[in-house]
Amino acid sequence: MESIAASNLNLLLRGGSVLLLALISALLWRDQRRNAAARLGAAFAIGVAAATLAATPGFGQWHTVLRAPVSAVAAGSMFVFWLFTRALLDDGFALRRWHGAMWTLLAAVGVTSCLAIAPAGSPLGVLLAWTMGLSPVFWSMLAITQSLAQWREDLVEGRRRLRAIIVAATALYTIGQLLAALVTGLALKTIVESSASAAGTAALTAFFAWRLLQWRGNVLFEGAAEERVKAPLTPSTPSTPGTPPDARQIATLQSLMTVQRIHREPSLTIAALALRMGLPEHRLRRLINQGLGHRHFSAFLNAYRIADAKQALLDPNQAGVPVLSIAMDVGFQSIGPFNRAFKADTGLTPTEFRRTHAAAADHPAAVETAPELAET
Repeated sequence: MESIAASNLNLLLRGGSVLLLALISALLWRDQRRNAAARLGAAFAIGVAAATLAATPGFGQWHTVLRAPVSAVAAGSMFVFWLFTRALLDDGFALRRWHGAMWTLLAAVGVTSCLAIAPAGSPLGVLLAWTMGLSPVFWSMLAITQSLAQWREDLVEGRRRLRAIIVAATALYTIGQLLAALVTGLALKTIVESSASAAGTAALTAFFAWRLLQWRGNVLFEGAAEERVKAPLTPSTPSTPGTPPDARQIATLQSLMTVQRIHREPSLTIAALALRMGLPEHRLRRLINQGLGHRHFSAFLNAYRIADAKQALLDPNQAGVPVLSIAMDVGFQSIGPFNRAFKADTGLTPTEFRRTHAAAADHPAAVETAPELAET
């Protein structure tokens, strides 16, 4: 009798989780579809729903037509989770072709395992089993590592706290299932299909739904699409409510950036800048966010670095200076991040920017025929 009750509870918890995850996905897509992080969050919710179904006892008895797509989506869910955390860490994040290729590969592994093409004891079967078991742990560990590395740079306090909770809880829960299997000696499949696992999934889903849907995800996503690497040299409207930033502190900060140009220090961190300002880190984050409108410390630095780079590229006396030298001079440590940040701001690569404005200087009439290439 207890076994039947536990089985029913397992199914009830999983069914409720799937419905709630579908609701989260639908509302994120409806309200924040223009934001990459929100779209990936919606996709991750669907992935977790698929993984929850795939871990349902008796899933192996479903018809192949139903099992195959569910297994494919479930197998790529934690990779999507990693992409989701990347997008939360970087407001300018964009999907790449290799992201799609990696998800397709993981989905293919899921389908192959689902169809039992390789016998369980065969080398291919063992490889697939290890891949399915360790892949979620790998992407979880990667998400935790990157989040810890960049956590301090997030300037939006509410978003920073909630993002940390989401990343830590999801990743540790995934890793915890593997550890539970190792400690108890049970198969990972047994742990994942258990009522305890179903209860954990339901609890996490309910918690995240409450936190995300309480603000329709705005604390994580609102305003992210509008921020670009631009230099707001005058105070802006605070991005979050609260005590207005101190005008004298803003003036001191802008003096450090525009007069002393400390943004050109390649290793400048928010801790080092806070020390120069004589402020605690949390107050400096609020000052930059509410006073200058930036949501991320790197975007704040890049704003001034790109402004300096534009001046150098437009200077006829520096026409022969390599782009790499200019990038290093303004504070970038390599050419790749400089090119990406510059193009995000201007729509042109640094070389195209220099060539276009040099041509415009030689032939002013060309500016009228090609206004889309002129600097705005």
